[in-house]
Amino acid sequence: MKKAGVILLFAVVFSITASAQNYKTSLGLRAGVPYGLTIKHFMSRSVAVEGILASRWQGFVATALLEKDAPTGSYPNLHWYWGVGAHIGFWDSNPYVNTTGSVVGLDGILGLEYTFDEIPLNLSLDLLPSVNIFGSTGWGGINGALSIRYVF
Repeated sequence: MKKAGVILLFAVVFSITASAQNYKTSLGLRAGVPYGLTIKHFMSRSVAVEGILASRWQGFVATALLEKDAPTGSYPNLHWYWGVGAHIGFWDSNPYVNTTGSVVGLDGILGLEYTFDEIPLNLSLDLLPSVNIFGSTGWGGINGALSIRYVF
C-alpha cells in the first residue's frame, strides 16, 4: 500500500510540474515594432495560433499567425517557434511610402519563448518579417518585439 501511495504522489507531482511548463492560452502586451496586444493559443502540444493587434503609423495592423513550437533542449521552459501568417492594416500616414489607406500582406515569424513555473507569465522575443501584397505593396520590413503574456 505504501508503494502505491508513493507512486500516486509521484504521479500527481509530475503531472503538476508538466502542466506548469505547458499552457493552452496566453494574453499580453507586445513591446516593439509594432507594439500592441498579443494572444497565443495552442491547438496541440506543438501548434499554436497567435493574433496581434498593434498600432502602426497612426492606425492599426491585425496579424494572424500559425506557429510551430519546439523545445530548445537546453532548458525545459525555453522553446523556439516559427510560422507564417497574414496581416491587414489601416493607417493615416506611412512616412516610408508617403501614403494613407489599407494594406494586406504576408508574414513570417521566428522567436524564442520562456514560460515561468513559479508565476503564470511567459516572455517571448521574436522577429516578424512581412511583405505587403495589396495596398502599399512591397517589403514591409523585419519587425521585432518582446511580448509579455499572462498564462491561463
